[in-house]
Amino acid sequence: MPLFFRKRKPSEEARKRLEYQMCLAKEAGADDILDISKCELSEIPFGAFATCKVLQKKVLIVHTNHLTSLLPKSCSLLSLATIKVLDLHNNQLAALPEDIGQLGALQVLNVERNQLTYLPRSIGNLIQLQTLNVKDNKLKELPDTVGELRSLRTLDISENEIQRLPQMLAHVRTLETLSLDASSMIHPPPEVCGAGTTAIQQFLCKESGLEYYPPSQYLLPVLEQDGAENSRDSPDGPPDRFSREEVKWQNRFSDYEKRKEQKMLEKLEFERRLDLGQREHAQLLQQSSCQKDEILQTVKEEQSRLEQGLSERQRYLDTERQRLQEQLKQTEQSIANRIQKLLQENQRQKKSAEILKSLENERIRMEQLMSITQEETENLRQREIAAAMQQMLTESCKNRLIQMAYESQRQSLVQQACSSMAEMDERFQQILSWQQMDQNKAISQILQESAMQKAAFEALQVKKDLMHRQIRNQIRLIETELLQLTQLELKRKSLDTEALQEVVSGQRRALSSLLQQLLKEKKQREEELREILTELEAKSETKQENYWLIQYQRLLNQKPLSLKLQEEGMERQLVALLVQLSAEHYLPIFAHHRISLDMLSRMSPGDLAKIGVSEAGLQHEILQRVQELLAKARIQPELEPPKGEVLGSLESPTHPQEPPEPVRPSAPPAELQPQASECVVCLEREAQMVFLTCGHVCCCQQCCQPLRTCPLCRQEIAQRLRIYHSS
Repeated sequence: MPLFFRKRKPSEEARKRLEYQMCLAKEAGADDILDISKCELSEIPFGAFATCKVLQKKVLIVHTNHLTSLLPKSCSLLSLATIKVLDLHNNQLAALPEDIGQLGALQVLNVERNQLTYLPRSIGNLIQLQTLNVKDNKLKELPDTVGELRSLRTLDISENEIQRLPQMLAHVRTLETLSLDASSMIHPPPEVCGAGTTAIQQFLCKESGLEYYPPSQYLLPVLEQDGAENSRDSPDGPPDRFSREEVKWQNRFSDYEKRKEQKMLEKLEFERRLDLGQREHAQLLQQSSCQKDEILQTVKEEQSRLEQGLSERQRYLDTERQRLQEQLKQTEQSIANRIQKLLQENQRQKKSAEILKSLENERIRMEQLMSITQEETENLRQREIAAAMQQMLTESCKNRLIQMAYESQRQSLVQQACSSMAEMDERFQQILSWQQMDQNKAISQILQESAMQKAAFEALQVKKDLMHRQIRNQIRLIETELLQLTQLELKRKSLDTEALQEVVSGQRRALSSLLQQLLKEKKQREEELREILTELEAKSETKQENYWLIQYQRLLNQKPLSLKLQEEGMERQLVALLVQLSAEHYLPIFAHHRISLDMLSRMSPGDLAKIGVSEAGLQHEILQRVQELLAKARIQPELEPPKGEVLGSLESPTHPQEPPEPVRPSAPPAELQPQASECVVCLEREAQMVFLTCGHVCCCQQCCQPLRTCPLCRQEIAQRLRIYHSS
């Protein structure tokens, strides 16, 4: 609701002034004036109209209020029929009533400083109006009916937007004073308006074709009419008229007194009925208030019961939500910890890659491999080495069989070539024929064919390579984490909790980037091993018999780096401690400095940093575990190994042996096993494919072939990676 339509509540002082003025107007012997000015009224009260009608008031003063309308609802202008002076200046009136012409007795109308934009045409019916003040309004023109105001003597239209005077104003012959803004006038011209009222009237009469006469010739009838009305309103007439009609006036005066007394009785009866009506209204209000209180109380009780039930339900839902959020938070925390450890381990291995390369000294080992001594030739265990080669070739062929089957299926979906299927059948028949060969025949063929010996050596070299094995282990761990992150995202979507979705997405993107980097490193390492094999083949003696058998046997007899360091003199407990903390890449450093448990017990984290152990957490963990081992050895002396005890040399294994795991996550082993995750496309088979670059594990091998975008995040699929779960 706009501000200018909003009713303002009068102050206490204004309310008391209004009550006082209303009581003063109702008193016996009061004059004919009703003054309710400065009472902060937004509309004229109904009692004011009733008072003017009953007591026949002649002057109504309502200036300096907040009136926006002269006539409130359920009121009529006929109640003000006896009003001669109406003062409405300094209000907020936007318009006068259209039927204001009903105020036939009105002689003075003051609406100065209001918001009037026009005057009603019925204003021409105010034939007794002598003064009209519309100063400081928003009038743009005067109605033509102003020319019908036969008694108008004073007209003030200054401080408005009026630029033209109506031609009918020339018919107002009684006009003595006309106030206007001469500079803004167009008709009559400014110079005429500046000359005064007489010049304006002469100009208008000339324009209308009328002859001008001064107002003094027309004012006598008006003044006589005004004097006659004054003598009718007052019991004391002019002396000459009273002397001639004394008896007649006495009778009229007695009739007036009777009418006045009758009016007073009617007023008292009206006030009595009004008081009775107010009492009945108060009783009805009281009854309505009681009923309202009862209804409100009932509604309040019902609302309170509903709010209580709602609050209990909300508490239950909040408890369930908190429980689910706590479970999700714990899962996220465990995954985040494992991811952080994976990243730290990867960073640690990157830093130590140069140390491992320098310590392994592959170039020296290559030269040693290329020089085959007579003793190694004599001690060649041909049958045993051939059996190991046959087993290695069988495993390699099985792996190639699985890979070729997958490549064949993918190629058949893209090209649908029947020729490739025939070629695959021939390869399968060849592999099956190899598997069905007699053991002795296979061994004999391996002993005779140098190419098969070279293939077996290449497979064993990749399997025994420490760096390649570390990369494979990290890839398996990252695949497991990506599978669990995908399951966590699907669980979040089913629970409709997106609060920490961005954190999980960031972890998944980091793991995807790390997986791509590890795949590149794995491919690069395989290329390096192939180059080493090419150099061996180029530098090998052409007439050397059983060259690849001797190289295979030497690779089988080669011990892991940790066993070599143990044989050189490192304590078994220290080696086990470093392996347990996934810090076996620091074994060469500890062996080089000949560090023992006693030396570690006297060292500080700064001393470990000086010898090359850069991780602060690993420094404190090593020193803490050493203190625990020494304390346990003091309690149980038999557990402490004697000084100088070293590990004995181990016999050379006849089959490939796996080196110790370089990376061991700190989480429980059960959590590393990937949970069964179904394909989001067919909802039947297990999810087996990793999509790069997004990192989602959400599709099986059959459903992923036609896909070009990830079903979960809609990103382009740049690479697909198959996950093989070990039983």
